[in-house]
Amino acid sequence: MYLVKQLVGGVLDVVSNIDPGQFTPSHPPPVRRPLVQGQAQQNESEEDRQFRKVFQQLAGDDMEVSANELMNILNKILTKHHDLKTDGFSIESCRSMVAVMDSDSSGKLGFQEFKYLWNNIKKWQGIYKAYDADRSGTIGADELPAAFRAAGFPLSDQIFQMIIRRYSDESGNMDFDNYIGCLVRLDAMCRAFKTLDKDNTGSVKINIKEWLQLTMYS
Repeated sequence: MYLVKQLVGGVLDVVSNIDPGQFTPSHPPPVRRPLVQGQAQQNESEEDRQFRKVFQQLAGDDMEVSANELMNILNKILTKHHDLKTDGFSIESCRSMVAVMDSDSSGKLGFQEFKYLWNNIKKWQGIYKAYDADRSGTIGADELPAAFRAAGFPLSDQIFQMIIRRYSDESGNMDFDNYIGCLVRLDAMCRAFKTLDKDNTGSVKINIKEWLQLTMYS
């Protein structure tokens, strides 16, 4: 128990000096609603209708994207981008992405959830390529702070060191799939924090059930 308290205390010391107001996670996807295949919402834009057609082709009859389907979709796209160094998205990283985006705990992504993730990946891909200054296909430890700030997450040096240990290789370089996996989780955790921090005090109080829901299904 003493070791657990030390670990939690150490993490809290690292994040206690961070101002959550500086973070700009993307707006959450709209509340998920049942969808009949082929039926688009009347207030959808032409862009949304076109995206829904693509989603129907990707998702199949159930109109939902599982972790396996997400992995196949992302890795198929990666084959067209030889300038991005990556080992490919693993099933574990895709399970994690589905979990943090899964607003109704169905285990799959519906249309709005998938669209939200898709748009973020496109935006973050542009940032990744822009901040890969040496065109190595990876982002080095010295390039990461600016890349994360551009994505809306100005982090402390201590947090960056934790991220590098978790998501980068032994040389401190982060490839594309780890960069996306890290940002998806970071974006989701910041959105969760802002939801819990109703008074914008920069601190939250959660019970053990809420803590386990945040940490175990992610």
